[in-house]
Amino acid sequence: MNRQDQAGTLEIKDCALIAIAMGKRAQSLKELREQLLAVPPSSIYTHFWGNLLQPRFEEREYNNDFAAWVRHGLHDKVLAERLALIDPTRFPDMEALRQELVEIIDDRLDESETMSWAGSDQQFEFIRSQIVVFRTSRKLTRPEQLAEVMEHLSVGSIFYHFIDARRRRDDRQDDFRAWLGAFGDRYDGLRESLESVDPYFAPLIDLRTRLAEVLESHFESERNERPA
Repeated sequence: MNRQDQAGTLEIKDCALIAIAMGKRAQSLKELREQLLAVPPSSIYTHFWGNLLQPRFEEREYNNDFAAWVRHGLHDKVLAERLALIDPTRFPDMEALRQELVEIIDDRLDESETMSWAGSDQQFEFIRSQIVVFRTSRKLTRPEQLAEVMEHLSVGSIFYHFIDARRRRDDRQDDFRAWLGAFGDRYDGLRESLESVDPYFAPLIDLRTRLAEVLESHFESERNERPA
């Protein structure tokens, strides 16, 4: 049995996120800080990643709900920009991300006394989400097939395999890189290229396009290197 036979099948799945209200709200920055320390990690995950799966007709002004609320609810552009710069992929888990949020808010509270009591004209409502996973008919056995189907995958499949997998897997890899790794070192270069693709600061449609480009470029180069 060769290495490719041992690698197994990548079953493509789709998913959706169901938002669940928690009954926890904040009217001020101080209250936001207090609730951030109390909510489960799944809530912080939702407020950073959940918007990617929500259909939007306009480009997102801020990548996470905290930055958006601080800007439009508290009208604090300075803090909103600081929160918007947070890249959740840089943190090993949601607890580390939670700590970063709290530290940034603490810095802002230290800078401005009025921020401790200034109220918002709209409440921030904490939510968490439940991921619902669906089977699809796509089953891949060869890496070349991933390049062939990528541009046809739903945004839910992109989210499930390239983003949510990093939360599910102990090695924090996406499913595509993990599967390619089972074929040995032949696809190490491709895996490195996929790793360099930013999963956060672009809509899922753009992310899908970028992944398709990386895959197509790799296999086109592979075809060109084959002897005639």
